[in-house]
Amino acid sequence: MRALALAFFLLFGVGLAQKPQVVIGTGGVGGVYFYYGTALAEILSKSGVAQAQAIQSGGSIENLLLLRDRTDPNRNLYYCGTALPDAALMAFLGEERFQGRPSPVRILFTMYPNYFHVVTTEESGIRVLQDLKGKRVSTEVPGGIIEYEARVLMSAAVPGFDPRTYFGKWERVRVAESAQMLSEGTLDAFFWSGGLPTGSILELAGSLARKGKRLFLVPLPAQSTPVQVLMRRFPGVVDTGVIPKAVYNTRYDTPTLTFWNVFVCPASLPDEVAYAMVKVVFENLPLLHAAVAPARDTTLENAVRSRAGRVPYHEGAVRYFREKGVWR
Repeated sequence: MRALALAFFLLFGVGLAQKPQVVIGTGGVGGVYFYYGTALAEILSKSGVAQAQAIQSGGSIENLLLLRDRTDPNRNLYYCGTALPDAALMAFLGEERFQGRPSPVRILFTMYPNYFHVVTTEESGIRVLQDLKGKRVSTEVPGGIIEYEARVLMSAAVPGFDPRTYFGKWERVRVAESAQMLSEGTLDAFFWSGGLPTGSILELAGSLARKGKRLFLVPLPAQSTPVQVLMRRFPGVVDTGVIPKAVYNTRYDTPTLTFWNVFVCPASLPDEVAYAMVKVVFENLPLLHAAVAPARDTTLENAVRSRAGRVPYHEGAVRYFREKGVWR
C-alpha cells in the first residue's frame, strides 16, 4: 500500500505542485473588469488548468505593470489581466509609464468593447467637454488609462488644459465611488470607460430616476477634434460607436469612442498553458456570458479581432484559434 501511495504521489502530486499560479488583474468593484476577471478565474480554477485568482486593481496600466514586474516563471507564477488596447500598446512599445521598460505582453483573446462615458445629469447643464470648467469632476484612478484618455480628450478640447485649475474640484476615484458621489450631489461629472452596461452607472441611473432626475452622457461625435486626436494617437486601436439610449434610460443615443478590451498574459507563459487556458475559457462561454452581461461579445470570431494590431497574440492562443478555424 505504501508503494502504491508513493506511486500515486509521484504521478499526480508532483503534477499538482507544478500547476501554474495565474493571478488575474482586473479593476475596481463596480466595473466590468472586476466581475469578468473573477468569472475567468473561477473557470480556470474549476477546470484544473491553473490555480487562478482574480485581484482588484487600478485597471489596465496597473495590470500591465504587474504582468511585467511580478511574473516569476521560476516560481510558476504568471500575472495576466484585463486591459484596454491602447494601454497594451503603450506597454508593448515602452511608452508613457512603461518608458524604457516595455512590458512583455501577449494577447490571449479579445474580450468585448469598452465605451467611453462622460457621465453627468441633465440638470448639471454639462453638454460638451468645455462645460466641465469649474465643475467637480473625477478622472478615475491616478495614473490609469482612463485618466490618460480623459487628459488627451480635454487637452484637445481646451488648449492649455490643466485639471488642477480647469476643474472646480478634481477627484480621482473609482467608478463606484464616482457614481455614488454624483448621486449624492457631491460630484458633477466623471470619466469612465467600460462595457455596456456598467453596473455602477446602471445603478446610478436608477438612483437618479427615483429622485426625479435623469442621467446624461456627454456626446463625443466621431468628427470632433478630441475624438480625432485620440484616434490618431492610437491608430487602428480606437474606434467610434454609440451608447444606445435604452442602456441607461438616457434621452438620446450617445456617440462616443469604443475600444476592444484584450485579455493579456506575459510572453513567458508556457505555450501549453496558454493553449489550455484559452481552450477551457471558450469551452465554457455560457458560464462566462451568464456571469457578466458584456461578455456576450466574447466569441470565437471576436477573440481574434485584434490580430491586425501591433501587440502580438501568444503562440499558445494562436494554436487554439487555428484549430477552431478562426485564425486565418
